[in-house]
Amino acid sequence: MTTLKFRNNDEMPILGLGTFRSEPNEVYNAVLSAIKIGYRHIDCAAAYGNEKEVGNAIADAIKQGLVSREDLWVTSKLWNASHGEENVIPALNQTLEDLQLDYLDLYLIHWPVALKKGTEMPEKASDFIPLSEVPLTNTWKGIEAALEQGLTKHIGVSNFNENQLKEIMASAVHKPEMNQVEMHPFLQQKELKALCSHFDMHITAYAPLGSLVDENNTLRLLENDTIKNIANARNMSPAQVALAYTMQRGIAVIPKSINEARLLQNLETLNHTLTEEDMTLLKDLNKGHRFIDGKFWEFENGPYTADSIWNN
Repeated sequence: MTTLKFRNNDEMPILGLGTFRSEPNEVYNAVLSAIKIGYRHIDCAAAYGNEKEVGNAIADAIKQGLVSREDLWVTSKLWNASHGEENVIPALNQTLEDLQLDYLDLYLIHWPVALKKGTEMPEKASDFIPLSEVPLTNTWKGIEAALEQGLTKHIGVSNFNENQLKEIMASAVHKPEMNQVEMHPFLQQKELKALCSHFDMHITAYAPLGSLVDENNTLRLLENDTIKNIANARNMSPAQVALAYTMQRGIAVIPKSINEARLLQNLETLNHTLTEEDMTLLKDLNKGHRFIDGKFWEFENGPYTADSIWNN
């Protein structure tokens, strides 16, 4: 398995299993199946509402002798309603309890968006807390404390833009080692990638296969002619082409699937290599298009806009 190496020489498998939108009754089988066929990287989040089932699958895989805890790389994320230095470790302890683990390999701030305690998803502007009241640097201190206490081996962020990264880096005692963001051939994020490289920070791509359709029902990544033509020429699936492109840029991918055949197909991407010509053709597909556009954080008179999250 190709890996990304961290500053202390720990290695994270470059391809993992995403668990976003995997229903609790489905995610157990998906995680157990994935581990059986060779996945060693599982990406989780408290907000996905399925960490207990993921934890059951990991525990059963260990009991069955399929893996040891040390064989696995498990990532989770701090939800928006637990921003603030004092809230981080209680939230992480809950995640560890749900996952039945003593530590995480990587813990991320899920979004640069703060919600009031107990809020799963906002319904009105008053459900939010402006970052002026709970700065990202304050929450980062809690993340650093989790690292220092051995509750997680590595720390990072998710959905952070260039200015937010610079804000954290300016005062961090322990620098973020990962930024997890949407990335695929239609959204290549060259400037953000360059900044992360400058800061010696890895990137994990979520939604690396895009989405079946965007909200206007017009953009379908896996039906793009360039991707399909390369797939046909290389005896690959369109999904494998999309995943291979991102991984060959040195970026981890966490495609979500509950289908065992697709789990295997995604994993087998590691057996394929795109040519320089393929990579050039795919580079030209960049449209700056987000399937996860962030507009669900926009409320009238609220403190956040999609533009402020991605660009300000």
